[in-house]
Amino acid sequence: MPVATTRGRAGGTLNRVLLALPVPIAILLLWHFGVQQQWVLPFGIKMGYVPEPGRVAEVFWDFWFGGILDDAFSGTALDHLLASTARVLAGFGLAALFAIPIGVLMGRFWVVDAALDPTVSIVRPIPATAWVPLVLLIIGFGNQATIFLIMLSAFFPILINTISAVRQVPPRLVEAAQMLGTSRAGVLLKVVVPAATPGIVSGLRIGLGLGWVILVLGEANGIDTGLGAVINLARELVRTDLVVVGMICIGLAGFVSDRLLVGLFKVGLGRRPLVG
Repeated sequence: MPVATTRGRAGGTLNRVLLALPVPIAILLLWHFGVQQQWVLPFGIKMGYVPEPGRVAEVFWDFWFGGILDDAFSGTALDHLLASTARVLAGFGLAALFAIPIGVLMGRFWVVDAALDPTVSIVRPIPATAWVPLVLLIIGFGNQATIFLIMLSAFFPILINTISAVRQVPPRLVEAAQMLGTSRAGVLLKVVVPAATPGIVSGLRIGLGLGWVILVLGEANGIDTGLGAVINLARELVRTDLVVVGMICIGLAGFVSDRLLVGLFKVGLGRRPLVG
């Protein structure tokens, strides 16, 4: 690889890091002074009830490494993170497993689209919160209900993006493959899906992010271990500092999982353009 290219990428990464720093630093400063001055923000947000950043940092350290508070949550972060990650990946994986093939068929064949689109359009706007009572009645409390809610939330963004990406595949690519004698299945697998991959990846990123969003809702009932369970228990104990720590952990986990997903596809696709 040319030295100039390597230096250019390193400089680009450094610039992105430097550009990303001012916003979180500004948020921390506003957060600190807001709590100190007990600001009242729009929507009735009373900053006096929010824990100080220093206190949150202290609880964050204790949640991961212990040795400060020595309570029931000290040093348990990794167990909760692993449990939540397993549920998110299970729900997300099932959503991708069903949504991508269905989306490819709906985007490619009008008969399949005509048969499924009305049902998808009716079910898609129903929020996960509306599904919770029914899910608890027909599935019950625990892992399966949480994984189902995550799968449901991740399914539709992946499906819609896959349909859109498949429809944007240039017709000349399909025509060229057909002129070369490629079978219908071969056109789908060797032409349509690879050409639509950037759009499919965008849907996967949205679906994965929604999986983490729904986690707190899914782990609110019948779950003892998980970041969402910690947040719900901290709310019952009026531990706002631990609630914020749980939120930060979910945000970091979502960020890392998104970077890993994009990195995985970049490795698999080589130099092919990918939204990142």
